[in-house]
Amino acid sequence: MANNPSVRRHLDAFNRGRIIGKLEEGRSVTSVAAEFGIAHSIVSRLWRQFQTTRTAIRGFSSGRPRGTTPADDRYIVVQARKNRRQTAGEIARHTAQATGRPISPFTVARRLHGSGMFARRRPVRCVPLLPAHRRRRSLWCRENRIWRDNEWERVLFTDESRFSLSSDSHRILIWRERGSRNHPSNIIERDKYGGRGVLVWGGIMLGSRTDLQIFDAGSVYETRYCNEILLPYVRLFRGAKGLQFLFMDDNSPCHRTVAAEQLLESRRLAARTLPPVTIRELRLALQDDWAAMPQQLIDILILSMGRRCETCLAVRGDHIPY
Repeated sequence: MANNPSVRRHLDAFNRGRIIGKLEEGRSVTSVAAEFGIAHSIVSRLWRQFQTTRTAIRGFSSGRPRGTTPADDRYIVVQARKNRRQTAGEIARHTAQATGRPISPFTVARRLHGSGMFARRRPVRCVPLLPAHRRRRSLWCRENRIWRDNEWERVLFTDESRFSLSSDSHRILIWRERGSRNHPSNIIERDKYGGRGVLVWGGIMLGSRTDLQIFDAGSVYETRYCNEILLPYVRLFRGAKGLQFLFMDDNSPCHRTVAAEQLLESRRLAARTLPPVTIRELRLALQDDWAAMPQQLIDILILSMGRRCETCLAVRGDHIPY
């Protein structure tokens, strides 16, 4: 063993026994330390341990004691589930007030990670669903879940969406478990978005799609909806598909006006309700993406409607992961 007392070493059981044997023979601590090339303090501590415990086996520490009890750990998890937007620091303050003992945010984060909850997850944003919406969604799914492909083929699915130049995430993170992305407690319901952007409308069918309609500034009121959507787009698809054609909109208020309903009726369009850095660049990008979308992907989406209906029924009309 190298004679370097400045280097701290752990003695194996064999050498610990040899040292104790030499000390029992009457050797001095200094001479034994020099023979083994270790510090005087190491031999001295080993000798005191042997005299106290009558063993030379090295003891192992269990480490620093936990700063929280099992009840504290459960309280931390309950707090995170009650308000999933709380930070670890806020949960730590609540826990310290409840237990009377200080706790660090790092300890809170470790306890939540140990329970399977992580905060590096953004909440899912969905449109608000009232009880009436859920009932209508469930009813619609029960009526249509057994449709065949040739029945879905006659439906024009349409929707409007707003695309903004700025992000809408607001850096909101929530504590949630893996696999619980679409649980109601992890969803933020919202149907209004701010910032500069554009409003677009589009429709898809099996084997076809409409052009992407980008609305200029202003609201989409009833006359505009009739003139810019129903007449130039929906009427043409109705003529191509015949009397079996079904028009499915998103049930927006402007779609349910008297003028829109009268136009649909006059054109014999059967309607079904379904519970970059500049604006110019954004418009061009949206048109390019719409045109580049594979028709096969659209067909797959429409043919999956039966499965989506079953999933929606399983959650009683609530949000589903689609």
